[in-house]
Amino acid sequence: MSGGWDAVVVGARVAGAATALLLARSGRKVLLIDRAAFPSDTMSTLYIHQPGVARLSEWGVLPALLDSGCPVLDTIDYEVGGVRLASPAPELPGAPAAFAPRRAVLDQLLVDAAVKAGVEFVDRANLQELVHTDGRVTGVRFRTAGGVRTEAARLVVGADGMRSKVAQLVGAPLEVSDPRASCVYYTGWAGISTGFGFHESPGNWIVRIPTHDDVTLISTYFPQDRFAEIRQDPFRHHLAAVRTTAPGLYQQLTEAEQVEPILGTGDQQNYFRRGHGPGWVLVGDAGHHLDTISARGITNGLLQAAFLAEELTDRVDDPAALARFTRRRDEELTEPYQSTLELARLTVTPARLRMLREIGESPELTARYFAVVAGMLGIDELFDDDGLDDDDDF
Repeated sequence: MSGGWDAVVVGARVAGAATALLLARSGRKVLLIDRAAFPSDTMSTLYIHQPGVARLSEWGVLPALLDSGCPVLDTIDYEVGGVRLASPAPELPGAPAAFAPRRAVLDQLLVDAAVKAGVEFVDRANLQELVHTDGRVTGVRFRTAGGVRTEAARLVVGADGMRSKVAQLVGAPLEVSDPRASCVYYTGWAGISTGFGFHESPGNWIVRIPTHDDVTLISTYFPQDRFAEIRQDPFRHHLAAVRTTAPGLYQQLTEAEQVEPILGTGDQQNYFRRGHGPGWVLVGDAGHHLDTISARGITNGLLQAAFLAEELTDRVDDPAALARFTRRRDEELTEPYQSTLELARLTVTPARLRMLREIGESPELTARYFAVVAGMLGIDELFDDDGLDDDDDF
């Protein structure tokens, strides 16, 4: 067995690359591997909420993202049931707006920053198995074009996504699990100018996401119980949902150029896995995944990387620190998980419409509402001292 790493991080997308970067900057010797070739895209909502943007700024990655030509998403709007909310995007220190970069750009920027910090990066590396010694994980075995490598590590970080092989190999159980609620399809268009925002009607959620190269992704969400039907002709259902829920957007699409084919999935899992064990820890979607309708995945991955690095102040394999990370993950991310499950049901209740109408009458409340959506405020903070009923559906 070669190496002798403080940490081997399996998975080099957002959560994994960020974790490797932060561990290396704290003086750890880190190996980062991924089965994909880099740079490359992956299915994603692309959107980064302001708490995630603030982390990129803190780590010095945001300037490179701006230099890449990623559009600045500095406004946001939401239309449902005749109600329209619109506001400048909420801000945080270091995060003047939201962004939705291509994953080939964002992931590579994080990998480049990690390598600059001293991380060794190996792409096209397929994890074969974990090495165990006396009941704990002590390394990895993976295959590259050059053969099989076995590397020892004090900590193996599983950052390999919703279908995590690390989680499978350690037998990490689901500790919280909820049924799939929605399915999603999206296309990419040139020649439209919409800004970022979303539209809702019973059974449909439409999102407009401007990204690199003047392309806007249009995402359509449907109830999970319609997936078998939708997948038979997804493009027809996709356009029909836009036409009925966002007719103004549909008119723009009739005059625009579709530049990316329709893609989608019905596998929108909702769970928290056990987050750690002897010699291993899970970050990002490997440990926690939720319906993409709230576009929390990238932001959650960045936050989890920060949580883990902030807890590992002593030994990288300290069981108490790994336990603190898991508790912090669960405490910080349970509220957005629950609100995402509610949103993914795709129901428009009279109580929520009443609440949104009241919010829309106040620019200050509208701004706070979008700060809640971004994860900058808790749901309870929206209702403070404004006479709104915090029992209404969010």
